[in-house]
Amino acid sequence: MQFKQLFIQAGAACLLAAMQFSSAQANPVASPVNLPGTAIIIGGALKYDNDAVWKRIVDAAGGPGARFAVFATAAANPERSAAQIINALNAQGARAEAIPVAPRLQGVELQANLNDPALLAKVAAAQGVFFSGGAQELIVDTLQPGGEPTEMLKAIWSVFKRGGVVAGTSAGAAIMSTTMFRDAQDALQVMKGDLRRGKEIDRGLGFVGPNLFIDQHFLKRGRIGRMLPLMQAEGYTLGLGVEENSAALLRGDELEVLGAKGVLLVDLSQASSTPKLAGFNIRNAQLSFLDRGDRHNFTSGLTTPSAAKLAGHAIDPAAAGFKPFFGNQPFFLDILGDTTILNAMSHLLDSPHAELLGVAFNGSSKSTDAQADLGFEFRLHKGEGSRGWFSGAMGGEDYTVLRLRLDVQPVLIKRPFYTPIGQAQSSAR
Repeated sequence: MQFKQLFIQAGAACLLAAMQFSSAQANPVASPVNLPGTAIIIGGALKYDNDAVWKRIVDAAGGPGARFAVFATAAANPERSAAQIINALNAQGARAEAIPVAPRLQGVELQANLNDPALLAKVAAAQGVFFSGGAQELIVDTLQPGGEPTEMLKAIWSVFKRGGVVAGTSAGAAIMSTTMFRDAQDALQVMKGDLRRGKEIDRGLGFVGPNLFIDQHFLKRGRIGRMLPLMQAEGYTLGLGVEENSAALLRGDELEVLGAKGVLLVDLSQASSTPKLAGFNIRNAQLSFLDRGDRHNFTSGLTTPSAAKLAGHAIDPAAAGFKPFFGNQPFFLDILGDTTILNAMSHLLDSPHAELLGVAFNGSSKSTDAQADLGFEFRLHKGEGSRGWFSGAMGGEDYTVLRLRLDVQPVLIKRPFYTPIGQAQSSAR
């Protein structure tokens, strides 16, 4: 058994080495992401017992004793939210303190606190800053009204620029890129054109730089549907969708995945569209799912799977003797459903098929949507470099999936979408 395990690991290491050579040759350009500090982007619904994330937040700021400024600016109940975050950080050895800057905080003068010298000094002296979840528009409207940074935001930036940590969950993750979703709960409506500045989208705070777009609650809420139109409209070539109870740790040009699940990396550098076609469309978007413990380098383009994945099963559909696990070719009726895009990607990679199809549409016949018959076909297909890993060591069926392609085109959905058999037989008489 020991010999067999060593043989499997050696084979995986050889495959990884081959990928390193290929990736480095294919990406001889400056990194699109190179941060001065550490950004820890949490996809929301972070459990307070998720030590894998909370400990890394504190460790990244210097370990036990690190001072954190906690901003519950987005929260509906700032006092409660700040207290919970402080308890979680302090349980890992931090010295966290709430900064009373929140529109919904009772009994404080918001504008006075934004310019209070003592609070500004406290934030500037911290090793880390943490933004709570809630409504991200409250963060940008408070700290960056009209697009102009307040003195408090400048103090936060000073922490980041000298190498400190800026972390945020849910709303606190949304503000990390230069453009963010302000209020766009319906991904399908974004695909249909609801993408107005000041409504669905707005300025973010930009901690991850101008080249990377961030979205959260990503797999749970099917937000690939809203990310693609925004990236296309705003000119982003890289997008990072972070799942719930999971985190992306970005330092320099390196990404590390933490927590319960993972992140979806979207690359539009080789994508195209047909402007004359009515409705959102895109061809050759590249999707990669990075699971917990995986790492990615934005300069080389190299993804390094976790030790658990390397000890598991390497999947290369182009390799001689490839033995896929799945044999069927499902059709996904709700590609924007809970985790459906990842399920489809994993299934396609570990199958003999070249492509899988799915659709996104409004299934309600009583919809008030003026474009109720408009839907979208999602075509996932394999391409050069499509490969990955599987592991059952973490208690589930966990995949890392690299470089699948995605085409999306608008389609018309006939209504009713189906007819009960009895009704159809009666109509035929």
